[in-house]
Parts: sequence; C-alpha cells; structure tokens
Amino acid sequence: MDYTFHWARMFTGEPAQWMWEGFCTTMQISTISLICAMILGVIICVMRMTPFKPFKWFSLAFTEFFRNTPLLVQIFFWYNASSFVIPKVINDWMNDLYYWFPGPFTLFGHHFAGEWMLFNVELFMGIIALTVYTSAFIAEEIRAGIFSIPKNQLEASRAVGLSFLQGYRYVILPQALRIVIPPLISQALNLIKNSSLVMVLGVTDLMYQATQIESYHAMPFEAFTVALLIYLAISLVVSFCITMYNKHFMIQVMY
Repeated sequence: MDYTFHWARMFTGEPAQWMWEGFCTTMQISTISLICAMILGVIICVMRMTPFKPFKWFSLAFTEFFRNTPLLVQIFFWYNASSFVIPKVINDWMNDLYYWFPGPFTLFGHHFAGEWMLFNVELFMGIIALTVYTSAFIAEEIRAGIFSIPKNQLEASRAVGLSFLQGYRYVILPQALRIVIPPLISQALNLIKNSSLVMVLGVTDLMYQATQIESYHAMPFEAFTVALLIYLAISLVVSFCITMYNKHFMIQVMY
C-alpha cells in the first residue's frame, strides 16, 4: 500500500481549525449532557425510591426503556420526534439560539477571532438523547449506592422530624453520591465517548470534523488518529481530576 503521511498538515491551516472547532463542540455537548444527566438521574432515582406507586412505575419504565435501547436509535428518535414532542415555540427558539465560540487566540498558526455560533436543533437533540440515555444508568448507580446505606439512617431522619424528601436530601443522597463516585466516573467517560454518535445528525463534533478532513484533505489515518488521541486525552484528564478530587476532598464512608 502506497500511502504518504502528512502529519504536519493536521496542525496547520484548515484541518487544525476544524479539529479545534470539533473539540470545542464535543466538550460543550459532553459538559451540558453530563450536568443534565446527573440532575435527571438523581430525580429518577428518588422517584424510584418513593412509596408513591405512579412515580415508581414511571421511573422503572424510564430506566428500563432507555437502558435497553441503542443510543444511536434514540438519537434518531429524538431528532425526528422533535417537531412532535417539543412545542413549535421551543423549536423556533432553539433554531435561533447562538453561543460564543472562544477567541481571539492563535493555535498551530491559525488565528481564531471568536464568533457567535448557531446553537441549532440538531445539537439540542443530541444533548437530549445523551442526557436521557446516561441519566438512566446514573439513576441505577445512585440507587445501588442508596441500598448500601443502612435503612436505619432514613428511619432516624424521619424520627427527628425530616420529611421523606428532606431525609434523602440531607442524609441519604450525600452519602450515596460519595459511595458511587467511581461508577459515576465511568458513566461520565462513557458519555464523552458516546458523544461521537451525534455526528449522524450533522453536529460538527470531533468525529464529524475528522470525517470532513478525510473527505476534503484525503488524510483519513492522520485525522482519525488525532481524533482518537484527543478522545483519549479528554478521558484521561477527566478520570484523573475526579480521582484526585475523590482522594483529597471526599470523606470516606465505611460501614
């Protein structure tokens, strides 16, 4: 096979600009989705633990549905169902929303001036799909952490006058979240890697930009190798930061 490598071209001009834009989009999608998934996961978990039957049934159906269907199918579902599930006013608002792309600075010889970028419906649907999919797994991880806490703690919180929700908020959830930090790290890393699937909607993330470089600059090996290394670097940095935080700041819970 006669193939000439062009590594230097990946770090100059248009390929460098595209990879940087893809990196920023990937980080944006991953960060927003992770925050929303954590919030939604806690809500679904608490609903699953309540004695109110409709809440339990809804949370059970939610976790079983989204955990047992492929993420790629869910992405297409949310995208095609957006006009039916989401009111037209919100759809129009999403299509007119902009965000600030970082700048000005120079990277690999290319100048980024900074500009307002369109935050379109495809990006929103990708975030929604990643959020609901990941939140189903997070809810189950937190529920497992809650089951590891002695039941008498919730009973004691009720005995001192706390309501069911107050007992979970002030007593149970703080301990459960400390216990489930390692599996939550795994879910965060899975979300970052799963974010590459939103390229099927035309979202210009890191994977999409790598395919663009392959098509327009005929550098498939270089483009996907750089994308692979960037995903690896993001995952290692996230894992290291959360592990250090857990080691130095989290109180060890032992029973």
